[in-house]
Amino acid sequence: MRYSQARWRKLCIGVALTGTLTVPAATGAAHGVTAPDPPLPAAASAHATAPSPSGNGFPQLSPAVAAKLDTAVRSVMSEAKVPGVMVALSAPGKGEYIRAFGTADKATGQRMTPGLYMRIGSETKTFTVTALLQLVDQGKVGLDDPIGRYITGVPNGDRITLRELAGMRSGLYNYSADEDFFKALTSDPRRPFTPQQLLDYSFRHPVNFEPGAEFEYCNTNTILLGLLVEKISGMPLHDYIAQNVVRPAGLRHTLFPTGAEFPHPHAHGYTNQTASGQTEDATDWDPSWGWAAGAMISDLQDMRTWAKVVATGTLLTPATQAQRLKTGATGMPDTGYGLGIFKVEGWTGHNGSLPGYESLTIYLPAEQATLVVLLNTDILHDQVEPSTLFGKAITEIVTPDHVFDLPKPTEPAASTPPASPPPASTPPETRFPAP
Repeated sequence: MRYSQARWRKLCIGVALTGTLTVPAATGAAHGVTAPDPPLPAAASAHATAPSPSGNGFPQLSPAVAAKLDTAVRSVMSEAKVPGVMVALSAPGKGEYIRAFGTADKATGQRMTPGLYMRIGSETKTFTVTALLQLVDQGKVGLDDPIGRYITGVPNGDRITLRELAGMRSGLYNYSADEDFFKALTSDPRRPFTPQQLLDYSFRHPVNFEPGAEFEYCNTNTILLGLLVEKISGMPLHDYIAQNVVRPAGLRHTLFPTGAEFPHPHAHGYTNQTASGQTEDATDWDPSWGWAAGAMISDLQDMRTWAKVVATGTLLTPATQAQRLKTGATGMPDTGYGLGIFKVEGWTGHNGSLPGYESLTIYLPAEQATLVVLLNTDILHDQVEPSTLFGKAITEIVTPDHVFDLPKPTEPAASTPPASPPPASTPPETRFPAP
């Protein structure tokens, strides 16, 4: 779940404000969750089909193109030292490419396969914001309502709108950039956090800018939206998303955990976001610190489905989806951020990152093409997210006019902490363009 120009994946580093906030007591960590049946292993494939009568920008996914993709993916793996990755690429009439490479578990040597569960980090934001927009469609809240109407104690809460929270323009300080949060997380990564605790880390800081004045990716924004969904719906966030987002979207292997539970089979994840800076297995770390901004789990097939659902607005009215897709400037070339969704060189979607895992789920409307990349490390390569490296390498081959890329950060990324405790201005986070 990251964002920030410097890592706009982890993105938002801060602003914060002072003040105490009163929020509903119910949190996702307080309720149990039943995991779906594990997904069936999928066979790796690359199929060629008859030429499509329309469109010239997306090549037939023939064996020759598949071979180029294989080479590109393996090259990124080698360069960025990625243990394992799974990729799904498809477009109507052009075929599909589904592959898994490398290792899912370094300890046992288990191979990566397309049917494994993975943590998806900030892609959780697309689910939380979809839940918010459903409430907008139901007339229960308005995008231009101030968050203070529903949750008290938010700095500038009487002026920060739900639209600004979803669009990363609130000015609130990113809790995951707080030095004390970094120390608490890395000293005991299996400890649970409540949403109120996360907000407390944020609200001890002054705000970074006036509401709507700038774009700054910030996990605090989505935590507040999660609490709003709970308050308005009267349901725990994980239950609301399961019943109103996951199931209607036809997703069978996607869940919002309430603790460190992780359905089998899953890949192990590796990170250097540790107190020592050494690489560790983060598979069983508690993701509650990301909650509405980054705690969810899914698999390759479900994310393929979700890519189109979220980009085309299947679960929303056309008017509300249009609001979602209305992007504002982010300070990054050819990149805009809407309401819990980004557009990069024509591709629409989101990325995700949290210790041990990264994801990229994007959709190209011009070709109705879908690309999903799931990998089991969040360790940056030359300060660039490995998910971005895969996205760029793949799209350079299949959509050279629409190459997915996020610029190299010019400052430390909020979502990948440095080897030693960082200064207060540059701690961890979840990336957006990460993610």
